[in-house]
Formats: sequence, structure tokens, C-alpha cells
Amino acid sequence: MPAHPLTPDHVAGVLDAVRTGRPRVQVITNPVAQSYTANMLLAIGARPSMTSSPEEIAAFIAVSGSLLVNLGILDRHRRDASLTAVEVAREMGVPWVLDPVKVDISPPRLDFARTLIGMEPDFVRANHEEFVGLAGTDTGEEAVRHFAARHLTTVALSGPVDIVTDGSRIVRIANGHPLMDRVTAMGCAGTAVAAAFRAVEPDPLVAAGAALAVMGIAGEVAAAASSGPGTFAAAILDALYGLDTATIIEKARLA
Repeated sequence: MPAHPLTPDHVAGVLDAVRTGRPRVQVITNPVAQSYTANMLLAIGARPSMTSSPEEIAAFIAVSGSLLVNLGILDRHRRDASLTAVEVAREMGVPWVLDPVKVDISPPRLDFARTLIGMEPDFVRANHEEFVGLAGTDTGEEAVRHFAARHLTTVALSGPVDIVTDGSRIVRIANGHPLMDRVTAMGCAGTAVAAAFRAVEPDPLVAAGAALAVMGIAGEVAAAASSGPGTFAAAILDALYGLDTATIIEKARLA
């Protein structure tokens, strides 16, 4: 591993690997996010599977490169499917990613998220409020590092500057645009992009950091061609589809 864990060339390389390999990503997510998540995966060249049936989940994970468990709208059906999916993924050696949506609001959801974290996700992608709920602490870099090290995982913390750490290494990504907060399911779909990156990249920190950089750069490109959230929601799909190495190298702001 190089001294700097992520460079623009790494970012472009992982995106190219997704486009070449076309990994299948098994996604358990909320109904609000399903369609947009599937479209975003297709835009980067991945293949989405969206079943949440416990009876089908093992068959889909068996042909998938990664699993995403998103806790939005956590009814009993999705809870049961999530547990089954994670157990199967671990048995099969399929990497899996947790998106603990709104655990800062719902105590039962927070308890379930903590159970899942005990099942060793490859990385957890959260915003600041969700991380505070999970960790019971602030979102300073040392607190995020400590959480990642204690739970033997990687944390991808989204914000004005995204932070990705595995407890020892850390990457900061300063790409993005405010319109990304004005489109529903943007964060959920972005975590699916990160899961697709993990399907082709063995280092969870590189996969998560590269995905956040790609999403942020695509958001900047899309914003320049948009007049508001409606056009932006479509433009970011086009931006992801057309994103090239030269644009990544020009625009990536990594530290």
C-alpha cells in the first residue's frame, strides 16, 4: 500500500474496473431509494439486484460481488432479510456494506445497526448525525478513527469534507455540491456506488474513498449543467456515466 492511500489515479482505476467487470450488487434498501439506486448503479456500469425476499437472497448473493444493507424504512420484512443476507454474505465471503440511515432518530433501528456492526461490515457509510448516534461521541477525526479501529471496520463519514478511515489510515475528500443534499435517496444511492467499488477493489478504504470522490466530482459536473434539484437528479446520472480519467484527475480534491 502506498504511503498515500488514495490518489486520483486510484479513483479512476477503480471506476474503470467497475465498468469493465460489471459487478452485480445485491441491495436491500428502502422503497424511496430503490429506483434511483438501481439507476445510479447502472450509470457506473454495475448491475443491481434489489430483492429483499429471505427465500431468494442466498441465490442472489451467490452471484453478486457485494451486498449493501440500507436501514431506511426498517420494517420487519427488511430486518429479517438483512440478517439473512449478512449471514449468507459472510458464509460466502462476499463483502458487505452498511448504511445506517437515521439511526440517530430511532432507538430500535440503532440497536439493530449495532448488531449488524458486530457482524463486521467492510465499511459503514454514515452522515454526521448517524455517526453520533452509532458512536455516542462527536465526529472529530480521532473519534471516527477510534470507532473504526474498535469495530475492525472502515468508516466513510460524509459531510462538507468526507472522511474515510480504517483506524490507521485516513483520506479526506473535498468534492461535492450543495444540490446533492436536495435530491432524495442521493446518499443511499451513493452508498450503493461504494458497494460496487468494493466488489472490484479489495481495500475497503480505497473503495469507499474512490466512490465518494467519484460521487462528489459527478455532483460538481452535474451542478454546472443544472438549474435546480430536478434537472440535477438526472444530470448526475449522466455525469457518472460519462466521467473520464481526465476529469477525475483535474477535479479530485484528496488529502
